[in-house]
Amino acid sequence: MKAWIAFWNILVKDMKTYYLKPPNISWGLMFPLAWTSMFFIRSGSGLDAIPTILPGVVAVSILFGTTSMLSVAVTFEKKQRSFERLLLAPIQLEMLMLAKTSGAILFGTANAFVPVIMAAFLFDLSGISWISWIVFISATFLIAVTSTFLGLFIAVAVKEVFEAQTFSNFFRFPMMFLCGLFFPIEKLPILIKPFSYILPLTYGVDILQGTLNGSQIMPLTLDFLMLGIFCFGLFYLSLRNIRIRWIA
Repeated sequence: MKAWIAFWNILVKDMKTYYLKPPNISWGLMFPLAWTSMFFIRSGSGLDAIPTILPGVVAVSILFGTTSMLSVAVTFEKKQRSFERLLLAPIQLEMLMLAKTSGAILFGTANAFVPVIMAAFLFDLSGISWISWIVFISATFLIAVTSTFLGLFIAVAVKEVFEAQTFSNFFRFPMMFLCGLFFPIEKLPILIKPFSYILPLTYGVDILQGTLNGSQIMPLTLDFLMLGIFCFGLFYLSLRNIRIRWIA
């Protein structure tokens, strides 16, 4: 019970301190919407293109929201040495890091539904079945978890907030072009295509495309399995780096 009380207090503290700061709003919400709106207007495809573009908008909103969140929260506390006080708390490291990342996961999941709500005013989404919506929500949650743990992995490896943002862009911008967000993987050059399948966002976007426009290219079980593997793998590597860099 004490561990869950600590979990809740860490989560609430982070929400009050970091979650609605300007970097999180700009990079986590405004930038994805502005960038994808520009892409939508430039394509000139009309409202009929919304189901095709919406999966990419959702995925980008989650990706930028979660990674920006962790780069600010974890890196700033590490620099101010306040994170060291948390490490001294009588709580397991796994529970501590889940508490630090849960807010970003919730923020990223909420981010996913901002473009969905906007699209609902422009396009009729009532034709999507309730089963597809369940799959959609499950996929957005796993994308948020994977992106959050990717942000944690990046934040652990740097010292300054601006370094975390720069390092995050090293992963985020290639994902925008290699994961099938707005350009089909099938149209990528043959030498670049294999890189798409080693990025976690590829499998999340594939699920979203299957639920919203029926253009899924991989089995649903494979997509969920790969997202689960990336979740556990990134979390394990992050904990390993914390033990080596901050505790040992």
